Amino acid sequence: MSKPKEAAPQSGAQICDRAGNPTADSCASQGKLLGLLYGTAPGRAALKLLTKPVVSKAAGMVLEHPLSTVAIPPFVLKKHIKMDDYAGGGYRSFNAFFTRPVKPAARPVDRAPEALISPCDAKLTVVPITEDMHFQVKGADYSLAAFLGCRHLAKHYQSGTLLLFRLTPDDYHRYCYPDDCRIGKTRRINGELHTVNPVAAEHDVKVYHRNTRTVTMLTTAHFGHVLQIEVGAMLVGKIVNHPHGDSVVRGIEKGYFEFGGSTIVLVLEKDAAELDAQICKNSESGAETIVRYGSRIGTALHPAQR
Repeated sequence: MSKPKEAAPQSGAQICDRAGNPTADSCASQGKLLGLLYGTAPGRAALKLLTKPVVSKAAGMVLEHPLSTVAIPPFVLKKHIKMDDYAGGGYRSFNAFFTRPVKPAARPVDRAPEALISPCDAKLTVVPITEDMHFQVKGADYSLAAFLGCRHLAKHYQSGTLLLFRLTPDDYHRYCYPDDCRIGKTRRINGELHTVNPVAAEHDVKVYHRNTRTVTMLTTAHFGHVLQIEVGAMLVGKIVNHPHGDSVVRGIEKGYFEFGGSTIVLVLEKDAAELDAQICKNSESGAETIVRYGSRIGTALHPAQR
């Protein structure tokens, strides 16, 4: 797999569907606001306050208040959310609406043993892992060791693949396990919260180095040892992972994010899977691909050996 070309970092970076057709970005206005925050001196000064955990906690309290429900109808309209896909109603707060469960029929999980599924609704970028890599995500440069918080762990995944799933506020914010697996310990890496929107990289801000994230080792049935990392975002930082036993089947809900754009990263070993050709092609041209919770995004290589 060739290394994806660096895309021009901008608010509303190109987003494509699974066929490679460009689509509109329903969160373009969010990018404009972030451009002001990251691109101006007053904005960067405001970020020092906005990214404090105490501010994130206060924002969460506001979103839990019953009066916050007034924001639901305009949000649904603006983001073109198909509410028929979701269970329930009569939400007690905006956060209850934001973390609403989807109807299983609206997000069918591919049960074929060889299928690598998306753990969430998101915009996906595929990044090959190379020796001593500093992987590029919309212009921002990262060390895998720094991102994982462990140099030894990063070395194990050399020549593997990093899958970056960027969720925006219009996405379904619950996520699942990508395969039948045994669950290792989850390690939390605390950090100062920053947005995961690609526009942040335009102003040379190291986005993930300042984000709270949780790293879980999964020993999967068909893809070897997979790392699943949840990354919190500015004004949120709230990652809720459910307690489970030692093992789960693919598609079981792992957890959810409270309000805001967030990111999930899967790190695969060398030759674990062959990714969908169109998704790779989109990534190579600097575009993200829209994927859905439970949908196939790749196929296991040598599954019988795992």
